Amino acid sequence: MLGWELPPHNSGGLGVACYHLSKALALKGASIDFVVPYSAEHENIDFMKVHNATTLSPLERMGMGAYESGAVRETAEGQDLGDLKDIRDVQREYTRFVEKMVTKKPAKFDAIHAHDWLTMEAGIRAKQITDAPLIVHVHATEFDRAGGNSGNPVVHEIEYQGLMVADRIIAVSEITKNIIIDKYHIPADKIEVVHNAIDVSSFDDGYDYDRRTYRYLEELKSEGYTIISAVTRFTIQKGLEYLVRATAKASTKYDRIALLLAGDGEQRDELIELASELGISDKVFFTGFVRGKQWRDAYSVSDIFVLSSVSEPFGLTALEAAHHDNALIVTRQSGVGEVLNDIFKYNFWDVDRLADQMVGIATSDALRDSLKKNVAVEYARVSWNDIAKQCMQLYSGTAKLRVGAPA
Repeated sequence: MLGWELPPHNSGGLGVACYHLSKALALKGASIDFVVPYSAEHENIDFMKVHNATTLSPLERMGMGAYESGAVRETAEGQDLGDLKDIRDVQREYTRFVEKMVTKKPAKFDAIHAHDWLTMEAGIRAKQITDAPLIVHVHATEFDRAGGNSGNPVVHEIEYQGLMVADRIIAVSEITKNIIIDKYHIPADKIEVVHNAIDVSSFDDGYDYDRRTYRYLEELKSEGYTIISAVTRFTIQKGLEYLVRATAKASTKYDRIALLLAGDGEQRDELIELASELGISDKVFFTGFVRGKQWRDAYSVSDIFVLSSVSEPFGLTALEAAHHDNALIVTRQSGVGEVLNDIFKYNFWDVDRLADQMVGIATSDALRDSLKKNVAVEYARVSWNDIAKQCMQLYSGTAKLRVGAPA
């Protein structure tokens, strides 16, 4: 299993998905060697072996812009990889580590499961050495990350090569599958849609919401305010400019709303300036990057969660927010809308519709309670156990196809 992060050293949903998928696979009997591009302890992981491909700390790895692919560039071959300067250096060192790992025991691995463009080159190399089937798991494409722009040609090329060489492709939604088909011209029968899920038991650790974290917002709620939140990276992909503009429009119709933006990213200053220009600086609250208890507190203080992405392959945060008793509004460009029905949807650019939906939920207790109750039933139906079963069948079927036996 080739990944780029695992909790608690993750910056978003990719690490969460990899953790819960791997745990569910292990419960079904899979023996997993998971490679990450940094060195750190994963004390809560005892169901698989985690390998550290470099000596970088998780923070150093994140500081290289792993998820801001606009900064990714090609670097000269043959440089000293003991001095890792950017994300391409880290990827090359990661690939070399995987090469050594699989060369030692080339017959050990029945399948190679690579997550997103960051690990595709290592996955291709591992397949070349072991002849094991390569499964490429697409959580997001460069077309998603570019948010409607052209994206980085280096990343596009890596994704194309990985998708072409892969024996099978897992897409986290029909939206993602269609992007792979339309943009990379991959045959549809090579791609299987496997939605993400939520492990509600992972939240049963005895932690209760700490009202002191967002004391001011709690005071606003006691005065009748509705708290709207987004927990995300502040990048163009996430459509936060539209969310801030919708909040301004909604405030002209119903004054008792506030927006909590939990996260960080290159658009932070731009969003702060936008809130000021629109005259709603007193209604928009920025937390900075959150994880662990603060991340869960952000969900808990919120009444309405908005997934405002321009292009969101899935959107695990929506499931997490629903579990924390939020009504949901998501863009029609978000894959999580394929597994949830009792939610409000809008096109990411439709600021007026989003504003109306925010006001509608905020001003109707009956509507808000109905949305919360019904979506709780829906998200409980999606299970990592079912997803692991699909993956195990995919591993087995792909291996049989490679030796010419019927799947």
